[in-house]
Order: sequence, then C-alpha cells, then structure tokens
Amino acid sequence: QVQLVESGGGLVQAGGSLRLSCVASGITFSLYHMGWYRQAPGKQRELVADITTGGSTDYADSAKGRFTISRDNAKNTVFLQMNSLQPEDTAVYYCNARSGVLVWGQGTRVTVSS
Repeated sequence: QVQLVESGGGLVQAGGSLRLSCVASGITFSLYHMGWYRQAPGKQRELVADITTGGSTDYADSAKGRFTISRDNAKNTVFLQMNSLQPEDTAVYYCNARSGVLVWGQGTRVTVSS
C-alpha cells in the first residue's frame, strides 16, 4: 500500500521555525520526485518546494530564502525546514510523490500566530 505520512506541523509564533517530515512507504522512494504543497483556507493548493530524484530543488517565490527542502533516500523521507515563518504561511501542508503516478499525503497543519 502506497502511503505518505506528514508530521511536524503545529502552532508557532511569527519568526519561528518548524521542520516538516514526510515518510513514504510502498514506493521505491529514490525513484520519485517529491514536493511540498500547501493550502490555506479559501485558497487553492500551491507548490511550496520541490526536489527531484537527483536532488535538484525548486521553490515558490514566497519560500525562497526561508524554506529548505531536502530528502533522505535511506529513510524514505522528505523534509521541509521552514524558518522566519509568517502568518501568511498558515496552511495545511501536503507532500506528494510523483513518478508517472501521483501520491498525496493527508497533510499537516501549520498555524503561525502574529
């Protein structure tokens, strides 16, 4: 069974940091590009950061300089280090895995208070 499980969300004050994790099972993790997306209330889901099988990364403009995506293929895990969080970063954060097929996790909620 293919599964992505996110964790690490929570409540943090503006300027704080969080590290999200997404553990994959049921897939050959190293063959999948991985991404972090977020969906704020009333808004569409949007890309935050992406990392390819080769380790190349891409970030939304809002994430550049503050967020870092990384992966550990030995642990089937992708991370999102988020620094200098702002209230506008409040959202449910989802990871996805893609390699021909697309798999989504259930999301982890991040709330940033001002």
